Amino acid sequence: MGHLEEYRAKRKASKTPEPMGGPAHQRPHLFVVQKHRATSLHYDLRLEWKGVLLSWAVPKGPHRDVAVKRLAMQTEDHPVEYADFEGVIPKGNYGAGEVIVWDQGSWVPLKDPDRGLEEGKLLFELKGHKLRGRWTWFRTKRDDDTGQWLFVKEKDGWAANENDWAETSVFSGLSVEELKTGSDRAETLRAAIGETDAPKKDVDAAAVKPMLAQTSERVFSRPGWLYELKYDGFRLLADKRGADVRLFYRSGRDATALYPEIVRSVAHLPYESLLLDGEMVVLDEEARPDFQQLQKRAHLQNAAEIAVATVERPVVLYVFDLLAAEGFDLRGLPLSERKSLVERVVPAAGTLRYASHIEERGEEFYDQVREMGLEGVLAKKSDSLYRPGRSDSWLKLKVDRTGDFVIVGFTPPKGSRAGLGALHLAAYDGGELAYAGRVGTGFREQQLDELRQRLDPLEIESAPCGGAVPKTRGHHWVRPELCCEVRFKERTADGMLRHPSFLRVRDDKQPEECIAPDARGADRDAPTPVIEDNRHGVFEPSNLNKVFWPEEGYTKGDLLEFYREIGPYVLPYLRDRPVVLTRYPDGINGKSFFQKDAPSWVPDWVRTERIWSEQTQREIDYFLCDDVESLVFLANLGTIPFHVWSSRVTDLAHPDWCILDLDPKDAPFSDVVKVARGIRKLCEEIEFPSYVKTSGSTGLHVLLPLNGQCTYEQSRSLGELMARAVEARLPKIATTARSMDKREGRVYIDFVQNGHGRLLAAPFSVRPRPGATVSAPLRWSEVNAKLSPARFTMKTVPDRMRRLDEDPLLGVLEDRPDLVAILGRLSELV
Repeated sequence: MGHLEEYRAKRKASKTPEPMGGPAHQRPHLFVVQKHRATSLHYDLRLEWKGVLLSWAVPKGPHRDVAVKRLAMQTEDHPVEYADFEGVIPKGNYGAGEVIVWDQGSWVPLKDPDRGLEEGKLLFELKGHKLRGRWTWFRTKRDDDTGQWLFVKEKDGWAANENDWAETSVFSGLSVEELKTGSDRAETLRAAIGETDAPKKDVDAAAVKPMLAQTSERVFSRPGWLYELKYDGFRLLADKRGADVRLFYRSGRDATALYPEIVRSVAHLPYESLLLDGEMVVLDEEARPDFQQLQKRAHLQNAAEIAVATVERPVVLYVFDLLAAEGFDLRGLPLSERKSLVERVVPAAGTLRYASHIEERGEEFYDQVREMGLEGVLAKKSDSLYRPGRSDSWLKLKVDRTGDFVIVGFTPPKGSRAGLGALHLAAYDGGELAYAGRVGTGFREQQLDELRQRLDPLEIESAPCGGAVPKTRGHHWVRPELCCEVRFKERTADGMLRHPSFLRVRDDKQPEECIAPDARGADRDAPTPVIEDNRHGVFEPSNLNKVFWPEEGYTKGDLLEFYREIGPYVLPYLRDRPVVLTRYPDGINGKSFFQKDAPSWVPDWVRTERIWSEQTQREIDYFLCDDVESLVFLANLGTIPFHVWSSRVTDLAHPDWCILDLDPKDAPFSDVVKVARGIRKLCEEIEFPSYVKTSGSTGLHVLLPLNGQCTYEQSRSLGELMARAVEARLPKIATTARSMDKREGRVYIDFVQNGHGRLLAAPFSVRPRPGATVSAPLRWSEVNAKLSPARFTMKTVPDRMRRLDEDPLLGVLEDRPDLVAILGRLSELV
């Protein structure tokens, strides 16, 4: 067992399209069932074990009835790549006939497989698109090596008296008969489209801007509308051109290499060209979207890890729209017509799934979704055309709302409950802390005790908030210092929360950030947005005359005007990139705080992305800044500098640049210039493009373009090689020593910032320093003895960019250097 000699001896690679096996990435615990019309019609069930597919022929196929036993004859081991084989084995070859991938997924041994194979009994669980639950195989003659087994369903929730599986491929949707006679599905699809008004036109998938839904708080039922589930996943476009398939995130970033199971499925569809729009999810054991697992999947860095994940954490694409097919542009067709075409092309089961809908009965559907604990509903006009951006023809209706609240008190526990009974909550409304009710559910027992220990030292005599505060005895009030996140259905007219449930303590939040949901009063840090049209959020900025830089007299209004004016230059570095704010609500001499997690009151038109944090072991809703309106909105929160990741949300594992941060501390700035030019010289010698900007503080940042070609770990190693090479050339003024006492007045070349989640002050970011200096892109010719970072300020940089006419740093986002050749030349020098 575990060898492929018998398999290869029966086949000739030159005469059959079947794979012969090779050094492909392994997919542990993969299983596949292939429906095969050879001499007779049968099913081949294969289990990956120790690098090969153990194979059995099951003449009548599996059955869900526990009383039905199916004969299974063990055959030769197959290569793992065979699990994706679908096609026709030509006449004259072993097993000649048609083969489809009838089912595929993972198997979980419930007993030791090696011992089971030896003793003649296997017990395992299947997790496929069709086959689910526990199954048993056992040899009919224990002491006889005839290879004859029986295949039986175990009693569990997946057992049933009848089979209800579609007898078609989970890849192509084709039947064995269609493979034999030739499928006319493409011709039928073209004929159906030809009866519409769709024009013959090529659609460039990379240039498509997806249609997006606006948020609606009102559930409704209405003729002319259809209602879909709102899936908790990533938006994905799948573009098929012949055998070539490309995947794109909503931003347009290519995701093809990350999800090979989707690529395989789309490639097998029997059409020449398709452009599918859908939501990609990872499903948990109850077939619910698991966003945390999806994010872990999206973070994988190499092909071998991804291959394993296609079995352990497979993704599913729920297809809800078809934008182009067979050379036709379908975006001008009504949604109802497009969805009928989607239903034609998506298989009945598999990695691609049709996102079904109901018509008119939105309230009833919403209630069902709420009872099931799913995220929400999408309401779409049946006659809506596909248009880029947000539209009131598509509305999203979330089942639950969440918000951040200040803990202002608690009630004592009753009965056997420990710690406390409920938390009293409040939130800021118009600058005043207003009571919002209490929350007594959603806690773990350990949390109740931990919260009580933290709240007891904060106890005060009376409630620290206004509003409808309970007046009866038995309430404990505390100083408003701790925050928590709560899920709730809605907020009543008097500001109370309906059906709240505790989610978590928010130690990363300041109490001032807990703004009352739907608060009408103006607040210095959270202006109330006023939506004026369907495309952008327009809001009223607050406290524009507040002085942020006392010595210069610069105001918050000056800061907002700078970011509005410089927006077209800074947005290429912010767009699709997690952004961390540093907020100074009272200016540079007041208190400040970092903010990673976006609060619940942020308007829908300000984009956020939920990202799993390994450091904190929780999800963080990072801001993304895609347009000038969002940039000014975030600045209006008192944000002075914007810090960004080196990678984008569509490919968090692969940075766009390598950072060499030149930190002078006690060294003269003239030495910073010399070290920067030393890096530039080294880059020229190894033909590595390099770019430079002021840090906005006392140093310089040299950025080396990577274009997503390597991981963070590789970027850090590259940065270290470069830094040590420059240190060796300029030992008197440059050092890589992190310890201050070892720097000895030399410029520190910091390469450690090249790490997952590490931050860079974004180009054109204002710094909270006297003079309102800016992190300004430079031309290398400006890096000389006359260079002074103090010249680049909030007042001078806009005029400078108008004079330059072109951003000298922009190439760091566009260049795609040959890193292999560069490393080769660097190794020769060092």
